[in-house]
Amino acid sequence: MKIRGLRWWVMALTTLVTVINILDRSTLNYMWNDEIDPSTGVVLQPGIATDLGLVSDRTLTAEERLLPEERQQAILAAYRADASKEILAYTYIFFMIAYGLSQILFGKLFDRIGIRRGFALSAFVWGWAITLTAFARGLRSLTFFRVMLGIGEAGPWPGTVKVNAEWFPLKERATAQGAFGAASAVGNIISPILISLLFLNFGWKVSFLALGIVCLLWIIPWWVVVRCGPGEHPWITDEERQYILAGQPREPVADDRTLPLGRLLTMRSSYAVILSRFFLDPVWWIFMTWLPIYLKEVYGLGLEQIAATAWIPFLGAAVGGIAGGWLSGWLIDRGHTLNYARRMTIAVGCLMMIPGMIGAAFAQSALAASVVLIPVLGGFQFAIVNIQTLPSDLHAGKTVGSLAGLGGAAAVLGTVIMMYLVPRLTAGGHWIPLFVVGVLLIPLALLSVFLLAGHIGRKTETE
Repeated sequence: MKIRGLRWWVMALTTLVTVINILDRSTLNYMWNDEIDPSTGVVLQPGIATDLGLVSDRTLTAEERLLPEERQQAILAAYRADASKEILAYTYIFFMIAYGLSQILFGKLFDRIGIRRGFALSAFVWGWAITLTAFARGLRSLTFFRVMLGIGEAGPWPGTVKVNAEWFPLKERATAQGAFGAASAVGNIISPILISLLFLNFGWKVSFLALGIVCLLWIIPWWVVVRCGPGEHPWITDEERQYILAGQPREPVADDRTLPLGRLLTMRSSYAVILSRFFLDPVWWIFMTWLPIYLKEVYGLGLEQIAATAWIPFLGAAVGGIAGGWLSGWLIDRGHTLNYARRMTIAVGCLMMIPGMIGAAFAQSALAASVVLIPVLGGFQFAIVNIQTLPSDLHAGKTVGSLAGLGGAAAVLGTVIMMYLVPRLTAGGHWIPLFVVGVLLIPLALLSVFLLAGHIGRKTETE
């Protein structure tokens, strides 16, 4: 049996699991707080924080007890909101630490065991992590399952870079990576709608069970389709095999070994990947993690209103991921060097983000905030799909996954720091300081690429 365009079937499976990845990762965001009927104050569906007893009221001071009852309740509500953000932040910090450390592990693991077994192992671990979260009984067990989730979900990011390097010629890699970025955006578009429907109708426990089972079922088609690489796969046509192999930057056999991590860390170009992701990825995670909390706290939206609004910014991400990959490939087809194509596309993406971040900080409505965030998330994906291809642009063979893993770990480190800062920057419901920090991070990411990457496309071990 021969299948035309087999590489696109492989890409379809990686994009599908990316959507599942984002859905599973977003569960806490939308199910953390209670859903309350605004007209009666009745709890329609208890959130995870309440159901597990994670947030309790503080004791009012003597002076506060003299205040009117309405003012006392406002003080307690503000305390609960800040305490809830603090606990959610720490839960994500543990997730991100596990996620970051495992990025390095999975980067090396994909180099050793290949994409087939690597992706299957990753999905197996995080699928069970999501499933078992339904049985959490407190903060310790919830955190344990989030750590387990972080370990499993670390696989697709370096793994997809490895898949794209193996299954796509050089000029299509950014497009393939763009599909990966677009899938991430699609996951964020459907997350508020799907998770809110599950949560409001069945509660958070059933929601976790359903999403976990879907992830575990994905392993079956992946194991069947991705039997081996394009050079040996029995289902690939001769024309496609030749097209893929001829488009590789050089013969894989010539660089089949992995450069030691210590050696990679001595190379200036490695820090173009490491630092750009350290600075830029936290901007994405601000909105991926905190957007529903932001919409609820600043604009007073309920979960159904959040579901109707929170998906809008990710439309930009879906378009940006595809457009960033397309523009890079288009520039290469027009005779520009890989170095020029990557740098210009990354620059355009970063410059798109800054006006939207400033606009969102001063938006007067939830709809306005969601709309002005479209170029922020669009610009992020526009840039990041090209940043994520840098490991395969700078190296070949097994080193690709290792550098991608280092980049992923740096992204996580930056995000952990941001997660720690968010409750402090937004204390009392003031979110403008968080947007200011986000604006400052973007040019730092851009400078990291322009000053440290060297000549993108050079396949040497020395600078």
